[in-house]
Amino acid sequence: MVLAASACLLLALAAYSICAGAVPISLGELWQALSTGDTASKAGRIIHFVRLPRTLAALLAGCALAVSGATLQTVLSNALASPNIIGVNAGSGLFTIALAAFFPAYVQYTPLAAFLGALFALLIVYGIACKTGASRMTIVLSGVAVSSFLGAFTDAILTFIPDTQMNRMAFLVGSFAGASMEQVKFAGGCILLGVAAAMVLSYDMNVLALGEETASSLGMRTGLYRMAFLAIAALLAGSAVSFSGLIGFVGLIVPHAARVLVGQDNRYLIPLCALLGGAFTLGCDIAARTLFAPFEIPVGIVMSFLGGPFFIYLLLSRKGRRALD
Repeated sequence: MVLAASACLLLALAAYSICAGAVPISLGELWQALSTGDTASKAGRIIHFVRLPRTLAALLAGCALAVSGATLQTVLSNALASPNIIGVNAGSGLFTIALAAFFPAYVQYTPLAAFLGALFALLIVYGIACKTGASRMTIVLSGVAVSSFLGAFTDAILTFIPDTQMNRMAFLVGSFAGASMEQVKFAGGCILLGVAAAMVLSYDMNVLALGEETASSLGMRTGLYRMAFLAIAALLAGSAVSFSGLIGFVGLIVPHAARVLVGQDNRYLIPLCALLGGAFTLGCDIAARTLFAPFEIPVGIVMSFLGGPFFIYLLLSRKGRRALD
């Protein structure tokens, strides 16, 4: 019932996202444009070239970041883990900016560069945490340090090469305003692949969550599975960053909300995170477009207003304190 209700919410928000705007579009016009592929009329052009790509971008990015966050929290056993907090987004951003700055002819490989950057940052953070053998807080602190370090490289590239083929402010804050169908297609395929892999391996994720010794006693090759899950999380976060920029806190807020509804079982948690992540990001994007109309603010600002207090709440709550033990 929860999954069905979440799917209905996602569809309703997607329809409203396409219909709402400076030029209102009715549900009848939306259905006609989608069913016939009409691009001749004014409404058809707005739907196919502006609002549909933006809606799909928000939906896919939210889905990817939420599932990535849930995977990281389970695999790292840390309630504070999320792509933006532990440096995954920063790695994706650095490799994406570097590709656009130094190899502009290969900008079509942006999703691949973003994935490699996410995996690079994730392996550094995980390696530091494993090497120190310290508390789970080491992962968060390592992520903050790595994120700051990689972010400095990103800022340096944008400073010395200001003609980089990328909207600096929109990318660094996070926005779906310039999303095109060409950008979304390839990254969307990677996101669907990553979500499908996470769902297929959700039972193994449950076993890994029991702890290293318990999982090993049940015959699981924990090192191999942990690396596979980290690669899936990097693929999802990197694909989302490649077209949405450095939006944050989706991977922190949504998994916690989903656990309240369905518990810890990843067989239900992962698909629910996919649905709620898309709905949450769509809702934030709609708010960013409509709250201050005719002006528009980047969706990353809305998410930071929501995510910052939530992160502080986790730090102060009993659940947050357990994550730091």
